[in-house]
Amino acid sequence: MSPENLAQAIARVGSAVELLRDQDWPSITFPIAPEFTNWRDEQRAWSTTVALMDQSHHMTQLFLGGADLIPTLMAISPNTFATFRPGVAKQLISVNKDGYLIGDGILFYNSDEREGLVLIGHHILIDWVRYTVEKAEAAGKDVHHRLEPNSNMRDGSPTYFRYQLQGPVANEVMTKLLGGPPPEVKFFHIADLSIAGKPVKGLRHGMAGQPGFEFYGAWEHNEIVRDAILAAGEEFEIRRVGAKAYSSSPLESGWVPTPFPAIFDDDFADYREWLPAARAGSIGGSLYSTDVHDFYFTPFDLGLGRSVKFDHDFHGREALEKIAEAPSRRKVTLLWNADDVADIVKSQVEPGTPAKYLDFPKARYGFYQMDEVQKDGAQVGISTDAGYVAFDQLYMSLASIDVAVPDGSVVEVVWGENPISHKPQVDAAHRQVRIRATVAPAPYHDYARSVYRAND
Repeated sequence: MSPENLAQAIARVGSAVELLRDQDWPSITFPIAPEFTNWRDEQRAWSTTVALMDQSHHMTQLFLGGADLIPTLMAISPNTFATFRPGVAKQLISVNKDGYLIGDGILFYNSDEREGLVLIGHHILIDWVRYTVEKAEAAGKDVHHRLEPNSNMRDGSPTYFRYQLQGPVANEVMTKLLGGPPPEVKFFHIADLSIAGKPVKGLRHGMAGQPGFEFYGAWEHNEIVRDAILAAGEEFEIRRVGAKAYSSSPLESGWVPTPFPAIFDDDFADYREWLPAARAGSIGGSLYSTDVHDFYFTPFDLGLGRSVKFDHDFHGREALEKIAEAPSRRKVTLLWNADDVADIVKSQVEPGTPAKYLDFPKARYGFYQMDEVQKDGAQVGISTDAGYVAFDQLYMSLASIDVAVPDGSVVEVVWGENPISHKPQVDAAHRQVRIRATVAPAPYHDYARSVYRAND
């Protein structure tokens, strides 16, 4: 029997919201060691010295090519492709007919060879791109693709290793590693390098608001390259970052890793019949509505407006042009009140019904974490990724809130579900609480907001 598709699952349950609130899909599992030392010091390393993150296993990869590929992508994306060429990467996004976000991923343009482009990210956007490319291929277009699931879902080794090196002394490590100063590479540009005699490509970017490179190359060289990086970084107190610490890195870089996808309207009806229901993810959090549209984001809500360019026609352009004139929400960091966080932890060891369990360093327990943000009793936004940052000794979350709420305002994050969903990741018995939080910029650190994109 074929697996149930998303359209069938919604029809069976009667509601997209109820389906995803109860669906057994955890937030995400990183298939690397949870800790190499301890997650607190591993977190601190990318802010104080240098850290090595292994990104080889947890992301889905879609290898792409063909003469008609770029026009096919242009038709579903507000990104500009005017200057897209080998040696450049971009944060690819896509929207529905009403301008709401489907997802995002990093599109690497490595070469003009058969699989010279690769889209990396969670499967949300990749599934939509794969569906679009398959339709184009069936229509006779010169496009082709190869899906490589992450290491939780794939047998065998990945095509590439991917190592992220970052921190205040990352450049010193690279100077030793490369035998000279690291190349001057613009943000999101790709350099050809040699590490331990092996060919490696390096993307200039950082995942936690610090300078760094993402190195990638043939999997067969992964141990040689990794060991060379660790040897070069030893005198600089390099630390390998495990799954626990790595999962919290978006909190500092200001990237919302799994935005809720706007795929539940008429323009995505055929796609829902193609998409297996098991790949649709799950909703966790206090936000509750019978209207699935209340879970949608625009690109501007999540700080992705810089990826929007109206230099070509694409699905959803007319609606997105109207949204761009006056975005209603913006991306922020919410700094959670220490006493309120402590009360949640304390409730776990007191008599009575405890608050919803709050995990460290990451609190996300649904694939899409969606917690209501209120001010003066009214909803003003949605809190998404949440967790603890050891360097700052702060619990925080990334959120999208009304533009009328300024930095420095105190809002409340509603933590815990009512009604409580039936997915196994949620505590069957808990009570909702409110957490005071101060609105701050995203990314939070001055470095991430200014120097980080200086060469953009």
